[in-house]
Amino acid sequence: MISQLIGKISFQDEDYIVLNVSGVGYKLFISTETFESLKNKTEILTFWTHLAVRENSMDLYGFLEKSEMNFFALLITISGIGPKTALGILNVASVDTLLSAISSEDTSYLTKVSGIGQKNAQKIILELKNKISKIETTLPNNIQEDIDVIEALQALGYNSQEAKKALQQIDKKITDVGEKIKETIKFLGK
Repeated sequence: MISQLIGKISFQDEDYIVLNVSGVGYKLFISTETFESLKNKTEILTFWTHLAVRENSMDLYGFLEKSEMNFFALLITISGIGPKTALGILNVASVDTLLSAISSEDTSYLTKVSGIGQKNAQKIILELKNKISKIETTLPNNIQEDIDVIEALQALGYNSQEAKKALQQIDKKITDVGEKIKETIKFLGK
């Protein structure tokens, strides 16, 4: 099993990259969030990977964060959820947002994915609710407020990576969502 690759990106598309590892190009399918964070990156990168072996294909899925790969691995343990659908779920929102939605039994994020209706979303939540504690994350205590801030910034046109970085830079004493949004916009405007 290939669990990690280290190399430089030699080609990048919206849903995959080709990672050059010692002269061998590996095609890695990636999430939208990973794609956004990789724009104009030329340095050597480390990807956590999942190899999906099927009867007629062997596909590699790449993740910059181990928590994202772990969540992907949990998703594909659910009957009827394959790697493409799991990646589609990761394209809807960040892992932190999805974990929060699952914890609060909010199906709205999952039903945005093509092929997942209300029943499948409820099934995913039911099966994952007790398993999500296995995922290593760095969630702050006030995760819901931070998720609200990130979503508001995304609605204003910022990508999730920019929003997360800006949110980390503001004073931790600020707890009001409106104030956090104002401060992150000030930081992004610099």
